[in-house]
Amino acid sequence: MTQPTSKLDQLDAWIAEERVIIERLDNGPGPGLARPEQIAGKTGLEVMQAMLNGDIPYAAIAKTLDFTIVSVSPGVAVFQGTPLAQHLNPLGTIHGGWVATMLDSALGCSVHTMMPAGRAYTTAELSVNYVKGLTPKVQRVRAEGKVIHCGRQLATAEARLVGADGTLYAHATTTCLVFEIPAAR
Repeated sequence: MTQPTSKLDQLDAWIAEERVIIERLDNGPGPGLARPEQIAGKTGLEVMQAMLNGDIPYAAIAKTLDFTIVSVSPGVAVFQGTPLAQHLNPLGTIHGGWVATMLDSALGCSVHTMMPAGRAYTTAELSVNYVKGLTPKVQRVRAEGKVIHCGRQLATAEARLVGADGTLYAHATTTCLVFEIPAAR
């Protein structure tokens, strides 16, 4: 695949990739929760790949807030979102909670990709820095989360929310607690 040569080409490439992924997700089980037997014995990366492949449900919040996961790899998760008028705050910019949710999703899922089978995580801290107002004039944004450290008890990650033209809208960090998944009773 050739690299996009302009900002418009980049946006077109993002939208085309999104269409393929959303079609695959819509043909799968849709939003919801995976059953325990669907994820038993799988690493976090395997779970995230199964979700992206449409083999298990994806998080309902993504449908509610108009964003989707577009890629995962070890220590990395990328989400793409569509800032819409329904996400506006009273000042006419996209609500900070929408931005924070996209960043939190990328951060958490990047940590998720590093979990061995039988281990999980939960967010203990989220810090978001908003650096430029976002409006629906920006057709798509991407949040890319990258793990900084993943240990036995703590994981940290960072993420950036950018437009197709490279504009930075926000960046964030997280600290997650890592733990054993309790045995089913």
